[in-house]
Amino acid sequence: MDTAATAFTFRDAVDADVDELVALIESAYRGDASRAGWTTEADILEGQRTDPDGVLAVIKAPDSRLLTVERQGRIVACCQLEHRGDHAYFGMFAVSPAVQGGGLGKTVMAQAELQARESWGVTEMHMTVISVREDLIAWYERRGYRRTGRMTPFPYGDERFGIPQRDDLQFELLVKELV
Repeated sequence: MDTAATAFTFRDAVDADVDELVALIESAYRGDASRAGWTTEADILEGQRTDPDGVLAVIKAPDSRLLTVERQGRIVACCQLEHRGDHAYFGMFAVSPAVQGGGLGKTVMAQAELQARESWGVTEMHMTVISVREDLIAWYERRGYRRTGRMTPFPYGDERFGIPQRDDLQFELLVKELV
C-alpha cells in the first residue's frame, strides 16, 4: 500500500468515535485478530488493551487530543497526544492490522510530531513502551526515538491494562527531540 497515493483524513476524535476506536486499538494489539499485524501483544498480554471509559477520558482530557486517521469513512489509525509542560506524550497508537506495513504508522507519527510542535511549541515527544517489545522499540528507534533506560512498573493486577502472561513486564521511556 502506498500511503502517499491513498486518501487519508486526519482529525480529532469525538465522543461518537469511542466504540470504533476501542475496536481498532484492540485489533492492533490483542487477541487472534492482532496476529494479522506485527504490533500484536497477544503473546505477552491477554484481556483488554483499553476500554470505552479510557478512550473517552483521552478525548475529554484538557491538553489532550486523540488524533484519528480515516480512510473511506473508517478509522484505520489513531494516537494520543498530550501536552505535558515542556514535552508532549505520544500514546494509544494503533494502526489497523489490515493496513500495517505500508507506511501509515510513519505518516501518523510524523503528523503527530508536527501537530505537537505547532500546537504546543514542545521540543520533545515522550512515550512508554513495554520493554520486552524489542521489535517495536527498534521501529521507534528508526524514527528517531532513543531509549532512556528509565523504567516504570507494569500495573500487574489491574486488568484494565490486560492480563500479563509473563512476570518481567515494565515500561521504558523513549524520547525524541522535535526539531
